[in-house]
Amino acid sequence: MTPRAESQVRWPRPRVVAHRGGGRLAPENTLAAIRLGARMGFRGVEFDVMLAGCGTPVLIHDETLKRTSNGRGEVARTPYAELARLDAGAWFSRSYRGEPIPAYEDAVRVCRELGLWANVEIKPSTGYDRRTGEAVALASRARWAGAPQPPVLSSFSTVALAAARSVAPELPRGLLVGRIPPHWHELMRDLDCVALHCNHRALNARLAARIHDAGYGILTWTVNERRTARKLLGWGVDCLVTDALGTIGPSFR
Repeated sequence: MTPRAESQVRWPRPRVVAHRGGGRLAPENTLAAIRLGARMGFRGVEFDVMLAGCGTPVLIHDETLKRTSNGRGEVARTPYAELARLDAGAWFSRSYRGEPIPAYEDAVRVCRELGLWANVEIKPSTGYDRRTGEAVALASRARWAGAPQPPVLSSFSTVALAAARSVAPELPRGLLVGRIPPHWHELMRDLDCVALHCNHRALNARLAARIHDAGYGILTWTVNERRTARKLLGWGVDCLVTDALGTIGPSFR
């Protein structure tokens, strides 16, 4: 079996994924970003999901609203009815003024309409790991039901991943790490993950081979240079997440 065929068996999903929907080209974690990624030919997107104060899963990266909206305060203390009225696009450019913070269910709807696969990062606010893992997994089970390719639920929080597994064990999971810990194999086994999602700087060829030999896929973030992308693909990395949508395109080899 060729390396490419082996990768397709281990990771039957897109090989290049748009970070936070549209990378650097659109306001992150918005429906506009997801649509832009799709228009550029990407068949997979990555985005972050956190719980609003009312428990509604929403797309946002930070625990506070200041950086990516015109709001203030904590996401976990703000009900979705208030979040939905905020502007999550004007900070990026005038052309995206009025773009809202989307509910997760709306992002899934757009992904399914566009035929996109999603890497859904469970991004709990401090102290909400278990609750967020359960809520995102249950919403994913309901909203992605019948999809040709279910999302991979990933998280830095092992508590959130364990909670996701407990309520929706059939959904694939990925362990997110900045640095790859010595006990990565035990963590992957205990959480029943399909892939290790790591900072590309933490990986080397020997470690990539060990992860693959253990039967896991490898997703690396955030890969924005062609030389780096080629090196990683040469090691057999299964999926690249990129902000540089015009540099690391959906068909990059």
